[in-house]
Amino acid sequence: MTEAKRHHPLTMVWKLWKLAKFSFVIAMYLFVIKYGSDSTFLKYGRIAFFLFVGGAVLVILLLWLTHKYKLDDASFHLYEGVFTKSARTIPFAKIQNVNRRTTLFHRLCNVTSIRFETGLTGEEAAVEFEVISLAEADAMEKHAASPVPDDEPAAVQNGEAAAELQASAAHPRRTVHFKPTRKDIVRASFTSLSFLLLIPLLASAYSKIDQIFHVEREAEGLFSILKDSWWIAAILIVVLVAASVAFGMIRTFVKYGKYEISSDPERIYITKGMVDETVFSIAKQRVQAVEITQSVLKRLLGLAEVKLTSAGGLGDGEDKLEISSLYPFLPVQRAYEMISEMLPAYEVTREMNRLPGKSLWIRMLRPSWLWILSTAALFYFKPRLLGFEQTWWVVSGALLIWIFVSRWLDFTNTRYVLKDNFIQFQTGSLTTALFVSKREKIIEVKVTRSLFQKWLGLASVGTINRAKPVRHAGIDDAPAELAESFVKWYMGRRKEIKVE
Repeated sequence: MTEAKRHHPLTMVWKLWKLAKFSFVIAMYLFVIKYGSDSTFLKYGRIAFFLFVGGAVLVILLLWLTHKYKLDDASFHLYEGVFTKSARTIPFAKIQNVNRRTTLFHRLCNVTSIRFETGLTGEEAAVEFEVISLAEADAMEKHAASPVPDDEPAAVQNGEAAAELQASAAHPRRTVHFKPTRKDIVRASFTSLSFLLLIPLLASAYSKIDQIFHVEREAEGLFSILKDSWWIAAILIVVLVAASVAFGMIRTFVKYGKYEISSDPERIYITKGMVDETVFSIAKQRVQAVEITQSVLKRLLGLAEVKLTSAGGLGDGEDKLEISSLYPFLPVQRAYEMISEMLPAYEVTREMNRLPGKSLWIRMLRPSWLWILSTAALFYFKPRLLGFEQTWWVVSGALLIWIFVSRWLDFTNTRYVLKDNFIQFQTGSLTTALFVSKREKIIEVKVTRSLFQKWLGLASVGTINRAKPVRHAGIDDAPAELAESFVKWYMGRRKEIKVE
């Protein structure tokens, strides 16, 4: 074990940058918009702002001085606290995923950030280094993935020189499975509908500018000119459409232009982002399940999105929803091929069993509380549309038809299969999701039967996998024979699980 050391000094600069972004709007209001105001409230508000910023800067300095870390052969050791000291030990064996993010700030300073996600719960479940050198991040990731033996405890611990040595060691050769082409980028820009974001962004920008500079009168004059001159309005519409398409393609290119899916014998790697680069890696043995989702538009275009379910967290903010996705716009055939290439232990079959016809009847006859409550509200308020007094029952009827159509679509799309030690569920009405998992990765199963299901010989089956939060999957109104074989199938897990 080496001596504990502080985080990279640029961590303080990174935190100061985040503080500046957080304080920018408040500073603009106090010192720019209300510059000439002598209000007592603003006077004390400015004093409070300076005290807040000064206190925050002092806290950032104290945190850097007191927060330290070190690694041994099997664990991270984190030491935190300014007045109340605390120490955490995170074993490498608990690490599920590794997530790197390199923003523009990190690029300019030749550093990166790295986050080790664990299967634990709580705010302190992850080990995160907001700023760290590239060499040390490489060495740390490799060391956490394969701890060094006891007779070489300092091989990756003693400073930058050792880190560079470890980082330059031979890596297992990666196989690149997918890189988007220009055609893929264009298709992704239209499939994601990102070109529709420009107009809301312009409207939001206009609203904020109007609050500061009061440009409403000038805008009214511009609208009157457009109203009186159709050809100017037509040109503006063409320009807006072209700008929207260009905006969508540029946004998609920045987000997916540098996308790469690769793997080595042990791990899967997902790299994305042109400006802010994110690299996500997960050990193949940590994959709890695979999910293939398709929206209506994606089904029409023959595309699909493949997601990996992991016991560890998958990042923060927006990345949490996207980082586990291999690529949101994969051709369907390529999606199935990639799963077999990267995860040979997983088998995905397209030949699946449909639900019996009686499952449709029980779904159609099952009461819909959404329709009942909505109809009661419509009957009570009796809204009118274009002066039509009977609007309420038209809306109620349309809602009922939509519920029946949705249930019929869900019935036709629902499929299942039990094959050796694998299980597959497909569910959904407009958006379908194909869930695939191995028996050894499922921690719990359940079978439920309502009174009507018993009469018709049906049942609902479900599985639970480790994830954050836990991943539930299953189908309703399946044949009772499936429920019986499902329980027996899961009991076979005893032969696959070894308890130490």
